[in-house]
Amino acid sequence: MEHEDPLNGDSTHRTCKKPKFSSKFISESEIRDEFSHHQPRVARINNGSYGSCPSSVLAAQRQWQLQFLRQPDAFYFNTLRNGITESRKIIKDLINAEQVEEVSLVDNATTAAAIVLQQIGRRFAEGKFQKNDAILVLHCAFLAVKKAIQAYVTRAGGSVIEVRLPFPVNSEEEIISEFQNSIEKGKSNGRKIRLAIIDHITSMPSVVIPVRELVRICRLEGIEQVFVDGAHAIGSVKVDVKEVGADFYVSNLHKWFFCPPSVAFLYCKSNVSSDVHHPIVSHEYGNGLPVESAWIGNRDYSSQLVVPAVLEFVNRFEGGIDGIMKRNHDEVVKMGKMLAESWGTNLGAPPKMCAAMMMVALPSRLCVNSEEDAVRLRSHLRDYYEVEVPILYQVLKDGEKGVRDKDGLITGYARISHQVYNTLEDYEKFRDAINRLVEDGKNCQMLWVE
Repeated sequence: MEHEDPLNGDSTHRTCKKPKFSSKFISESEIRDEFSHHQPRVARINNGSYGSCPSSVLAAQRQWQLQFLRQPDAFYFNTLRNGITESRKIIKDLINAEQVEEVSLVDNATTAAAIVLQQIGRRFAEGKFQKNDAILVLHCAFLAVKKAIQAYVTRAGGSVIEVRLPFPVNSEEEIISEFQNSIEKGKSNGRKIRLAIIDHITSMPSVVIPVRELVRICRLEGIEQVFVDGAHAIGSVKVDVKEVGADFYVSNLHKWFFCPPSVAFLYCKSNVSSDVHHPIVSHEYGNGLPVESAWIGNRDYSSQLVVPAVLEFVNRFEGGIDGIMKRNHDEVVKMGKMLAESWGTNLGAPPKMCAAMMMVALPSRLCVNSEEDAVRLRSHLRDYYEVEVPILYQVLKDGEKGVRDKDGLITGYARISHQVYNTLEDYEKFRDAINRLVEDGKNCQMLWVE
């Protein structure tokens, strides 16, 4: 049961009504209106970086902010907890959690990683784990997650096993094989793997991971806890925490679910939730993570309160959030194939291993030979072509031959996203910019960046 604290509002809440789909779906012109605050003329094909929020949800957010500013005490005592609970109930149903108490709202996936890793670090510090017991993580895990491991686990005596995933990737079996091999090597000297961190969708490069199968392997191998980092998941792939079977699952609501930044849900299976705490300690410490997270001091909680408004927005689309996911997947595959065909290159993963993001190889003549080159190309595209897209420098492992186009070795990939506001012209603009650079004989070392 949640802590009943009248100082933070009554924990009772209204019953969450099931959404009703409109008989009149949103039109393309209405979609453009919802995102008319985006900078004009910019080909914004990087939704995976920061997400996007429609005007109707921003208006709802503003109402919450004004409600607080008009009478902060009444908002704090009577409104805040109920509103956050309502949002948690919606997320609970969307992800098929057993209980609303398993769902907390936090700032982002980085905060969730800190919550999970701090409880692991405490166990090392308290002597419950042996020195050199390990954390298992994918080599392409988000850098903030790796930094959290460094801050909370390795400093306390834990070690890290990195699973090197292939890229470009051709099948789920390649990932499963590398994952199993890394577990076997990691346990070969008697180490225990205390936690596995598995991305549902890796960020860079972007690939949908066979997360259910990897969690199943973790259980068979006796790995104590599994944390799935689904930062890009909700709104781009189906999220069913019962099917996934992990102890912890996080996903940002501002990436692909149209919330304003920043908010994420953290699912904690009920049998592991007693030892997790929000990293910001405030009045609610010890009352359970959902209650701790609902008050971490005086701040703007509006991004956590607009989830009902987001649900109203997505249900304006045919098929609701499922329809949006299918639309984005189909379009990003179509656009990725169009770009690869124009440039004479390849896709980084088969379509079934992509959600709403896809990796497309850049022509080798661009000579993306370093991280600095990737940043330079991205900045040049932004400043001179009004195209916003992340660029990956692909480092080859020893012995790897890599992928080649007609001119040489491919070492650069673009991560394209598709969200409902994107149009064909966005991707044609990107296509033409790359073709112009190649035709002009330009490579990354020659680009001028303002």
